[in-house]
Amino acid sequence: MALSGVLWMLVFNYAPMFGVLTAFKKNYRITEPLFSLAFFRSTWASSAGFQHFLAFFRDPEFLNILTNTLGISLLKLAISFPLPIVFALLLNEVRSARFKKYIQTISYLPHFLSWVVLGGILSTWLADTGFLNEVLIAFGILKEGKTWLAYPQYFWWIVVLSDVWKELGWSAIIYLAAIAGIDQELYEAARVDGAGRFRQIISITLPSIRGTVSILFILAVGSLLNSNFDQIFVLWNPLNSSRSTVIDIYTYNVAMKSLRFSYAAAIGLFKSVFAFMLLFIANQVTKRLNGVSLF
Repeated sequence: MALSGVLWMLVFNYAPMFGVLTAFKKNYRITEPLFSLAFFRSTWASSAGFQHFLAFFRDPEFLNILTNTLGISLLKLAISFPLPIVFALLLNEVRSARFKKYIQTISYLPHFLSWVVLGGILSTWLADTGFLNEVLIAFGILKEGKTWLAYPQYFWWIVVLSDVWKELGWSAIIYLAAIAGIDQELYEAARVDGAGRFRQIISITLPSIRGTVSILFILAVGSLLNSNFDQIFVLWNPLNSSRSTVIDIYTYNVAMKSLRFSYAAAIGLFKSVFAFMLLFIANQVTKRLNGVSLF
């Protein structure tokens, strides 16, 4: 049963790794097959093969791109990571099974909609005559509507809050599963000792799911440079580009619009190496703090 999964990983995860070599070519052309002699005979990049990496670091947009990427990712880590834990804890306290299923269904639903669909919904809601402006005007917060996606200063928050809206319920599933596996005798003993619901959460629930939280935190830190290309791509426009151009968007532009495939591959390799470093650091820190790690 596992063979199909292994084959899929080999074909789509390991075989494409050979393409990393294009990052060290002077100017890879898509007409050159990767496994051909023409590819190996083509000119290698200068500066010991690091020509494209150095060009990216010297790019005038480098600092802005890195700032946008890390800014959005750190906001997601600070907001989107803990909220599913809180949501799972609150949902676990709901005693009505019917109401609990109702809330779960509503919170899970946005996850199954693509960002193409949700991006269209958000663009409509955030337009000058959209739903958000109507609500803010009705409450007297605004006097007239504004096109929110046209203002760069709001873009990060739009991305983070829309990500919470889409993934909150789905991300809470693994925490709910971890909570469901806690020995109920621990809660019974706590109630006998006079512990209330809040004390039980602090002293039993959170320590019991600490391992799950730690593993997911390590993976989240390792994905800091992944700003969710689909989401930002559908919300990006020239007016907010100063705050919305992240590494993934920049890579797409130089590869698919400028056809600079070697340069784009170098940027992707830089992001992967940096992500591995973050993953390793987070793993070691978590291992020292609570003895939980991936490796």
